[in-house]
Amino acid sequence: MNSETIADCRVKVKSIYEQFDASHDWQHIERVLENARHIAQAEGGDWALIELAVLLHDVSDPKYKKAGEDPEQEILRELVLTDKERSDIRSIIRTVSFKGGTNKEPESIEGRIVRDADRLDAIGAIGIARAFAYGGAKRRKLYDWDEQARTVMTESEYRNGDTSTVTHFYEKLLLLKELMVTDSGKQMAEERHQYMLSFLEQLQNETDGKK
Repeated sequence: MNSETIADCRVKVKSIYEQFDASHDWQHIERVLENARHIAQAEGGDWALIELAVLLHDVSDPKYKKAGEDPEQEILRELVLTDKERSDIRSIIRTVSFKGGTNKEPESIEGRIVRDADRLDAIGAIGIARAFAYGGAKRRKLYDWDEQARTVMTESEYRNGDTSTVTHFYEKLLLLKELMVTDSGKQMAEERHQYMLSFLEQLQNETDGKK
């Protein structure tokens, strides 16, 4: 594939992401691209496939797409790609989402890089900001310290749950460090994970009136 194909894809997806809330907007895609670039420098992989998969990975997110629409498939059909490239990109995208912890492991190095890059943007300071941005968009409680985090969920239960944003940390975000699949991703996740733990401790102290 050539640079024109990637540029064409950027134009198509940017207009879609600009309609999403701040947790999954175009800035999210830019950050995931930078994470992926950092990981790929150490891990290798086909950068063109990685870039296209990152650009497309959220355009058909069930949280945002309209009934009967599938922007991912429409854009893939329109781009100048071989059938194998389309298949490879779809395979990468299918293994990115958390899905309540039920998603299968990526088979390719490109898939591993994209998944780690996306999950890195779900943790640390930016992960905290995104979690509360999405929770606010869905009018969810900031916290409920008495709420039990679900430890086993189907994809449907995960997507349709209405727990507080803080509970989401215990159901997903704090699990991601151990689910990283590249050495670079694991290293980058450590500091971000510790930052979330510190944040949650401070938040509980403040909401309990201790600080």
